Amino acid sequence: MHIAAKIIVGLIAFLHLYIMWFEMFAWETRGKKVFRGFPEEAYRHLKVPMANQGLYNGFLAAGLIWSLIISDVVWQKNIAIFFLACVAVAGLYGSITAAKKILYVQTVPATIGILLILFL
Repeated sequence: MHIAAKIIVGLIAFLHLYIMWFEMFAWETRGKKVFRGFPEEAYRHLKVPMANQGLYNGFLAAGLIWSLIISDVVWQKNIAIFFLACVAVAGLYGSITAAKKILYVQTVPATIGILLILFL
């Protein structure tokens, strides 16, 4: 994989580790700053479902990190494309159901990563 593609994969993995952290462990503090649209009492009620969602973001990060350490170039690209596609789809769904900015935070970078892998 080209170095530019590895950098964007690494950045997206780091982003999803951050998302995992605040959804699982800091939902009632940092989550309030990231998702401002919920009523105050909702954060307490959403703590468990958001932790579950955070776990899924952790799996996305793990897959992206895994793709960076695979030595076989073909498999490295395939695994990276798969997990970037998962991120892109999750971002698209999140932009429809939660907040429009998720499209730009998740889907656009993941799509750029896929394009870099395919064309560099």
